[in-house]
Amino acid sequence: MAADTTTETPTTARPPRQAPAMDLQQLITDRDTRIVVCCGAGGVGKTTSSAALALAAAEAGRTVVVLTIDPARRLAQSLGLVELDNEPRRVDVPGAPGELHAMMLDMKRTFDDVVSAHSTPERAQQILENPFYQALSSSFSGTQEYMAMEKLGQLRASDQWDLIIVDTPPSRSALDFLDAPNRMGRFLDGTMIRLLMAPSRAGFKFASAGFLLFSRIVSKILGGQLLRDISAFVAALDTMFGGFRERATATYELLRRPGTWFVVVAAPEPDALREASYFVDRLSAEGMPLAGLVVNRTHPPATTTLSATRAEGAAEEVAESGGEGSELAAAALRVHAGRMQVAAREQHLADRFTSAHPEVAVRTVPAAAGDVHDLDGLRVMAEALTGPDGDTPTGTPRTRILPARRG
Repeated sequence: MAADTTTETPTTARPPRQAPAMDLQQLITDRDTRIVVCCGAGGVGKTTSSAALALAAAEAGRTVVVLTIDPARRLAQSLGLVELDNEPRRVDVPGAPGELHAMMLDMKRTFDDVVSAHSTPERAQQILENPFYQALSSSFSGTQEYMAMEKLGQLRASDQWDLIIVDTPPSRSALDFLDAPNRMGRFLDGTMIRLLMAPSRAGFKFASAGFLLFSRIVSKILGGQLLRDISAFVAALDTMFGGFRERATATYELLRRPGTWFVVVAAPEPDALREASYFVDRLSAEGMPLAGLVVNRTHPPATTTLSATRAEGAAEEVAESGGEGSELAAAALRVHAGRMQVAAREQHLADRFTSAHPEVAVRTVPAAAGDVHDLDGLRVMAEALTGPDGDTPTGTPRTRILPARRG
């Protein structure tokens, strides 16, 4: 999606039509809504959006927990907390009829908790002390996404919260947790795993000639100690494999059921909206419920009829006049022209997204004056996300207008 700096309003053959509106206030206050997943590219304000929605839900009377999988720790800062960890921490929201809790996924600790919860103490100790497990639980590809599924399933199974908001990691890997059940299945059913588990499952004392040959080959590739660590890990984890797959599959199905909604967050930039298109298409292919797109950090056009082109021309004329205050007036006109150009470019990009996805509801949020780092800042963000469409300071609708195609 190439950048476009067009400043003139396109001529249309028919009156402009409006993209579907997204009522996030209704979404978070509806008691049937139990899970909201915010996804999108990095650096678009997704974590802040998640925290703002969680705050709005708590102030509307919900008991809500917001879970971030993003290790950047921005959620704690925006909630005024020093840090977050793998256990929900209550955030003090004076006067709120509901409750707000926040937490950050600790991949290894979650894995350790799963092992301890579904093994005998002796078997759990064997697994936790295994060198291969320690590497797997800390950095193995796909472990974070699977553990996110585990943690979400644990939170949903608890009766403590009636709303869970998930802030996913940045980039396209944000949706990798949707693949967690299949990845786990492929891992458990893989040839190496089945061969490593064959002796213990068959119950014989001596391995077959085929397995010994396989073992020697793999030992040369991986090293004898690593192979022994993997074999010991697989043997110790054997009784838990079915539970891993079942829980991941149950959580995946939970994401598809009524009560779950996905909110895609993007900035009004070509790359971010391209990623948003990817998320929308992927969610559609998976049959996941999409609430809509939030276009964050937008710059609404000024409420004036002076176009960018006319403002640039007027700035040149004023500067050439050389009169008193001409430099200041010309500078003000150029600032206005720049704002109009940015707003027109953002409008054009949003319109292109909506043209490609006319069924997707769109909500715009204006750029904040500075970083959001406290509850007051989050309330401003929450109002922009959930407030009435026509109740904006500039009078610009929060739902983008899509110019109709020529017939």
